[in-house]
Amino acid sequence: MSSFLIFSIVLAVIAVAFVTQCIKVVPQQNAWVVERLGKFHAVLNPGLNFIIPFVDRVAYRHSLKEVPLDTPSQVCITKDNTQLSVDGVLFFQVTDPQRASYGTSNYIIAITQLAQTTLRSVVGRMELDKTFEERDLINKTVVSAIDEAALNWGVKVLRYEIKDLTPPAVILQAMQQQITAEREKRAVVAASEGKKMEQINLATGEKEAAIARSEGEKQAAINQAEGQAAATLAMAKATAEALQKVAEATTAPGGMNAVNLQVAEKYVDAFGQIAKTGSTLVVPANLGDMSTLVASAMKIMGGVKDAPKPLAK
Repeated sequence: MSSFLIFSIVLAVIAVAFVTQCIKVVPQQNAWVVERLGKFHAVLNPGLNFIIPFVDRVAYRHSLKEVPLDTPSQVCITKDNTQLSVDGVLFFQVTDPQRASYGTSNYIIAITQLAQTTLRSVVGRMELDKTFEERDLINKTVVSAIDEAALNWGVKVLRYEIKDLTPPAVILQAMQQQITAEREKRAVVAASEGKKMEQINLATGEKEAAIARSEGEKQAAINQAEGQAAATLAMAKATAEALQKVAEATTAPGGMNAVNLQVAEKYVDAFGQIAKTGSTLVVPANLGDMSTLVASAMKIMGGVKDAPKPLAK
């Protein structure tokens, strides 16, 4: 009875071990490669999987997550024969577990070495200044070269980033001096541009002030001319109206006599004023005309006096 019990326990342990070996639970974002009798059999996907114990075995376990890989720092020679220390980081992902298992003995070492050799080749075709300006181009070139070769390794290179570019200390000092000189040059240019703009602003202000003054003087002259024109027009209008009234008066009965009388009076008054203001006697050139004018004036005055008066009502 005790022998049967021991046999049962042993059998149960073997069964548990057998079942345990049959069941394989693969974590998420992982892939396990199974070999059957030393030959590739299948790839176990995440979840519950079954294999045959002692016949099948899990030979490789791969993570399907994106993996960052530091590439060792190395010295590269630029096109202008300058040593440059370069290091970077590589991001890759296993896309084909079977090829990653059997395509190369160690795909991590393979892509690291390929990244370094490609980087040396790319930097060697550039001058020192270009290596600092063309980082994106270097990164894309390295990724393209590795990705093409890594296709048979079951690995996808996502991107490569240069972490640091370190030239020798002498080159760094020279670059610093160049940067300082460029900054000083920019400061001088900025100062000169500021003075130039100041002079331009002052000249523009003076120009605008002169234009404003000339516009004011122009408007004043226009206003003065318009005032003078208006005054002249008003005087001409008044003179025209006076002449019109005189003309109307001359056409009336006795109008011409009144005009002749007025002219004779002005004529006599003018000679009287000349005689008063000076000791020189002024005699008209044609005394006959003067006597005729005076006689006409006296005749008109006599006619006015002899005119019949209106009868009183």
